[in-house]
Amino acid sequence: MEKEQFVAVRRNSDGDLVAFKSNTGKEYDYETAKELCEQGLISNAQTFKGKGGGTYIRGIVDGDKDNNLSNLPTF
Repeated sequence: MEKEQFVAVRRNSDGDLVAFKSNTGKEYDYETAKELCEQGLISNAQTFKGKGGGTYIRGIVDGDKDNNLSNLPTF
C-alpha cells in the first residue's frame, strides 16, 4: 500500500494548521491527520513533541524548506 501525502492545508483565523488534504483527495482534521502520521501512513509528515509536551504535526525534517507543511497551498 502506497502512503498518502499531504498536498494542501487549512488554517484557522490565527494561522494555525487545522486540516490537511491528501493526494487522494481525502480531507483530515488535525487529530485524524496526527494519528495517521503516528501510524506512519503519511510520507511527507511526522509528529513531534512540543516544549509544552503536546504532540504536533510537521513536515519531514531534511533541510529542504519546500517540504515545510506551511508552504503547501490552502484548500
